[in-house]
Amino acid sequence: LTLHSISGGLFQPGIATIIAGVISGFFIGIVAALLGVAGGELLIPTIVILFGVDIKLAGSLSLMISLPTMIVGFSRYTNADAFQILKKERPLFVWMVIGSVIGAAIGGLLVGLFPVKVLMTLLGVILLISAIKTFKHTRQK
Repeated sequence: LTLHSISGGLFQPGIATIIAGVISGFFIGIVAALLGVAGGELLIPTIVILFGVDIKLAGSLSLMISLPTMIVGFSRYTNADAFQILKKERPLFVWMVIGSVIGAAIGGLLVGLFPVKVLMTLLGVILLISAIKTFKHTRQK
């Protein structure tokens, strides 16, 4: 399957795109809620493959889509007392937030410097490593 500037998404603009967006968003939202994540690891590939969007734009769209998902997740976890874990891991949490803000600011300045193919390769490697670590973790239990 060729992607990006070579071809468009899997659906022509119109009602099929809307239906694909709602269905994929529904399932990504379920997975995100079950795993306690924002869903970006699924959103970016879905946006690129289904809708043929450039990976840089897909990353930005994934942040915008993840925001409401995170708000719903926060409200759900607050009611379930799951934030007790964050209190125990406060130093890690604080340093990760600081690092993420600095990284996002620097990444925003560098956005035009990295070719799309390099970013796609890097994202693919990160997702592959994450998948391997996840499968190894589940087999140990």
